[in-house]
Amino acid sequence: MQQQSKTGLFAKMAAGAAFMGLPLSAMAAAMMPFIMGSTPSGDLSAATSSTESALSSAGFEVVGKYSPIDGTNVIVVTNDALKSLAGNSKNGGFGAMQRVAVTSDAGTVQVSYTNPEYHFNAYRMKGDITGVQTAMEKALGNIKQFGAKKGIEADDLREYHYMFAMPYFDDEDELAEYGSYAEAVKAVEVGLAANRGGAQKVYRIDIPGKEMTVFGVALKYKDAADGNIAQKLKKETSHNAHFPYEILVSGDEVMALNGKFRIAINWPSLSMTGDGSFMSIMSAPDHITAALTAVAKNKEVSMAE
Repeated sequence: MQQQSKTGLFAKMAAGAAFMGLPLSAMAAAMMPFIMGSTPSGDLSAATSSTESALSSAGFEVVGKYSPIDGTNVIVVTNDALKSLAGNSKNGGFGAMQRVAVTSDAGTVQVSYTNPEYHFNAYRMKGDITGVQTAMEKALGNIKQFGAKKGIEADDLREYHYMFAMPYFDDEDELAEYGSYAEAVKAVEVGLAANRGGAQKVYRIDIPGKEMTVFGVALKYKDAADGNIAQKLKKETSHNAHFPYEILVSGDEVMALNGKFRIAINWPSLSMTGDGSFMSIMSAPDHITAALTAVAKNKEVSMAE
């Protein structure tokens, strides 16, 4: 049998990647949820300002920022490429942004951010994320990937669930349904303005040419509170770019990622029991759903929903 040339094999791999909507790098490399950026100079405030400037200079739009926990500022950005990828993918609005955490801990300031390629695959998006990956790394640096004991390959990310009977990406929470897209967006805006479920609006991104809008939502409701989860699941390297959560309006439907999936995808090596485990935040996923449902329906929290 004639041995296939490396060039021919590479061409077939590239064609396969294009067919599946994957960048070639995603087919081979194992990935982790977060990337540690270059160490910034100055204190938390100065590092946050310089990080924002670096992102803006790289062509990103800062759409929101907030502090989920003392000593951490989260910056949320998007650009035309991210919005285009979101518009080409089912429920792609969940991946229309990148989140950056600037964290001060024990006198050291760290900048970390969501790994674009990792979340692109976890959210089953179509297209090529390479340009976004390159721009983020150029703006903030890439010291190392972190957030898991070992990396996860693209095909496994696209079918990721923490374990048997745990949710996948497409097991989203259906929060509410309205008569139209405009009515659904307005309802979420009103619910956020009223701080239903103790929620606060961090950002809003509208996807051009689509009836799709994603909101970033800071949570303070019971065990869903950002500060509670950040403290209970605290690691040596900050996972705070996990925050904030999303509410997605797609057409007349309002939805969110299932809390168990949304947490697990950013802590894939989390143990089931013990300190800093899933059991330590056992009530958090239900409280996340309850708070986001309260926003979507503009009413008080009901744990029965």
